[in-house]
Amino acid sequence: MTAALKVIAPGLHTSLQDDGRRGFQDVGVPVSGPLDRVALRLANALVGNPQDTAALEILVQGPTLEVMSQSVRVALVGGSGGLDILDGQERVAPPGESVRLTQGTRLRVRGLGKVSCAYLAIEGGFAATPVLRSVSTYTRGGLGGLDGRPLAAGDILPISAGAVEERPELALPSPLDPGLDQPIRAVLGPQDDFFSEGAIGTFLSSTYTVSAQADRMGFRLEGPKLDHAKGYDIVSDAIVDGSTQVPGSGQPIVLLVDAQTTGGYP
Repeated sequence: MTAALKVIAPGLHTSLQDDGRRGFQDVGVPVSGPLDRVALRLANALVGNPQDTAALEILVQGPTLEVMSQSVRVALVGGSGGLDILDGQERVAPPGESVRLTQGTRLRVRGLGKVSCAYLAIEGGFAATPVLRSVSTYTRGGLGGLDGRPLAAGDILPISAGAVEERPELALPSPLDPGLDQPIRAVLGPQDDFFSEGAIGTFLSSTYTVSAQADRMGFRLEGPKLDHAKGYDIVSDAIVDGSTQVPGSGQPIVLLVDAQTTGGYP
């Protein structure tokens, strides 16, 4: 029997992500890995995996999967919807709890609610081939995951465990708090002199909204324009997760895990 999950519906953007592809930024390869490292590690803990085991990262709208193995154990962390378990007696597995499923059962990730990202871990992990020491999917470079792309309907996802033992299931003591009301710390970067004092004050005091131009590479913010003091082109400098660039439009771009490794905007 093939130890696998079959993709019935892929969701909006579902991909395999582990702790990331570290050690290759000097040759232009992004780290990738999870957008929400805490949620990934919690999902793995609930099914008994090492914290950096690859899981499915689910963005906005989740997939529907069918169990092709004798049995599996999964856990979803992130969002408020949980999992629809479709095995003849439809039920819901809450987020933050592990659940054992048998062959032929379908699981459907419900709406995530206020967050945009969740993780589905499976006991034993997925049997994916590492590329540059990681199975994380980097779609722009076609690296990792399943042929370097998000899931598609009909895909077969090999898993490492063909069957899992029955045991008491694990659950988080309380729902994961996404921290939407927590402050965001901003540190002025090495090109702060490329902005007027007024622009820095505007950035630190104004309201910005995440625009529709958002993906794992980064998201553009919409809000008051930030004026440059010395133009908006620089000699390319290093980029890390969390860097915020301001191009000629004056609208900030917050860079995320799939961002390029160097950039030419202050």
